[in-house]
Amino acid sequence: MGSDNIWLEVIDIPLGGRSKKPRDHGLTMIIDKGLGLHETKDLFDVAGEYIDFLKLGFGTSALYKQDLLEEKIKLAKQFGIEAYPGGTFLEIAIMQNKLKEFLKVAGKIGYSTIEVSDGTINFSQEVRERAISMALDAGFKVLTEVGKKNMQDKEKIGHYLKQIKRDLDCGAYRVIIEGRESGKGAGFYDDRGQFIEDESDQILAAAGDPRLLIWEAPLKQQQQDLISRFGPNVNLGNISVNEALALEALRVGLRGDTLRPVYLKDCIYK
Repeated sequence: MGSDNIWLEVIDIPLGGRSKKPRDHGLTMIIDKGLGLHETKDLFDVAGEYIDFLKLGFGTSALYKQDLLEEKIKLAKQFGIEAYPGGTFLEIAIMQNKLKEFLKVAGKIGYSTIEVSDGTINFSQEVRERAISMALDAGFKVLTEVGKKNMQDKEKIGHYLKQIKRDLDCGAYRVIIEGRESGKGAGFYDDRGQFIEDESDQILAAAGDPRLLIWEAPLKQQQQDLISRFGPNVNLGNISVNEALALEALRVGLRGDTLRPVYLKDCIYK
């Protein structure tokens, strides 16, 4: 919470215990599909305290003017936010056998985090682990992602459980659970945007610690369900740029959806 806000001298935050930056749990990853520099600065001025990662979605990194891209990455660092290119962009580099060159350019322009995924392109576990290792050796913080963007490509759940364990063993900082920007009919969500029965429990068991996972949850109901289950410091990703502050309000009980359980609990004990 912003300590310079006079309301905090009057109102107690309903859901306490929210972690503060720099933090390693309660992470929020925002998906940026093409903000300009001024828009990015406005976003950080308003909600930078609540944002930990800024993902430049898909392969959009290749479409910016380079000086603008570098300035955007630099701006994120000034606010304590790690910008990184979307995993699809790295998949293209692997497909074209240019991972080494990709990592070199990523470091040169200022990225310090890389996402390793196979959401669209299939490659072997050996290739995946080599990508993680190369990124770590190059000095990057590594996020990995499990799950497919197209449900027709989805493997059995056991495949992803092994993948989560291997990624963490290989040194991944966090494993992202696929949900796309839609939150429906992708990864581990059904066409209604609800987790496929039992899969979330198995995913959690594979990680061993919920703090090691970042759940892509672009829809409010998904965010609410995860906060209700894991508390305000659950790691959430693929949050729309215009929902950063709204999500933080949800995390700390400043929205009716997460305030109501606090109110009902208080009523029980009065």
